[in-house]
Amino acid sequence: MSLQPHRLQSLDQIRKFVSSGGEAGFRHTDRTSAYEFCRVTLVRFRYASLGRRDKGTVRSYLAKVTGLSRAQVARLIRQYRETGRIVDRRGPPGNAFARRFTKADIGLLAEVDAALGQMCGHATRAVMRRMFEDYGDERFERLASISNGHFYNLRNSTTYRRRRTTCRKTSARKVQIAERRKPEPRGRPGFVRVDTVDQGEKDGEKGVFHINLVDEVTQWEHVGTVRAISESCLLQVLEELVESCPFKVSGFHADNGSEYINHRVAEMLNRLRVPEFTKSRPRRSNDNALVESKNGNVIRRHFGYGHIPKPFAAEVNVFCRDFLTPYLNFHRPCLFPTEVVDKKGKTRKRYRYKDTMTPFEKLKSLPDVEQHLKPGVAIADLEQRARTTSDLDPALALKKARAKLFDLIQRETDPQRRRTA
Repeated sequence: MSLQPHRLQSLDQIRKFVSSGGEAGFRHTDRTSAYEFCRVTLVRFRYASLGRRDKGTVRSYLAKVTGLSRAQVARLIRQYRETGRIVDRRGPPGNAFARRFTKADIGLLAEVDAALGQMCGHATRAVMRRMFEDYGDERFERLASISNGHFYNLRNSTTYRRRRTTCRKTSARKVQIAERRKPEPRGRPGFVRVDTVDQGEKDGEKGVFHINLVDEVTQWEHVGTVRAISESCLLQVLEELVESCPFKVSGFHADNGSEYINHRVAEMLNRLRVPEFTKSRPRRSNDNALVESKNGNVIRRHFGYGHIPKPFAAEVNVFCRDFLTPYLNFHRPCLFPTEVVDKKGKTRKRYRYKDTMTPFEKLKSLPDVEQHLKPGVAIADLEQRARTTSDLDPALALKKARAKLFDLIQRETDPQRRRTA
């Protein structure tokens, strides 16, 4: 669509055009042609002799057709009334500072960066100084004494970017969620570690994901399973795991995975009144070592590395809740370390037979354990639950339920077995 403004010969036509609304569909290709159009229009309609209302109509018309702002049109009209012309007054200031570094210097800097591979400022400046002082290259006379700050100013200049374009990796963004430190339970239960374990991949499709929640002091463990590690799938199961702990959860620690370090998880922990939310430090592999070891000794031992399709996430989660978690906490012994200082003064961990106990036994052995339990939870009730059966019966029930679960998964995913059934 193009506009032919010369067809608007009267003020009434211009007034109707301005009041019609919408875009003009016409823009000048350069500033000079826009200024010339303004001058011709002012001359044609004898702007100086118009009344106030008609002058406003002409101003709106010029702004709409040229795409200039009303303030810009007002400045052009003032220039026309003062000088009878409309010219582009842009340009360098009358008393501009003298440039110390010329375009040739900037081009030389771009040439040096291309040859050296974009080194840091100090290294590049040292090379340019050596080129002038040691090798007598007169081209580097000004660049030899450039400051580090102005060096980067030249690199950011338009002249430099036109000669040389560089690509940078995306800078890491600091996430102000959770505190980056190691938890300090000081012998108190309720400081849990969490991690995610993927369950295989087949034909490019991920399987289910296990959420492993382990208390640092008692090794009390809860395992849940979700279809995916997205917020919609993970939050509900994660909240159920936290609330299932018999003790008050005072700390929640995760690695730096985005499935846990996000605002939704932080809001959930705040709603559950968990006071501490921490995340692992870089180059500190021991920060989340306990749950990482449980991933191998528990999750992989019972589920292996094979692919479990996502549609079976609910069945696997029920298996973890009804069979795996009770067995782990009441009937599976764990090793608890004792710290010993050797002759060199170094603290070492010793795993003694007498310190081998189940997570529940470790929990009830803690001093003042009652004050750490949730309201409505008593050690006597947990003791009765643990003594209902022996250690072997839950292990056999777990094994039987696991075989039934994997038989269901294999029968549903194997077309040959599905036809036989």
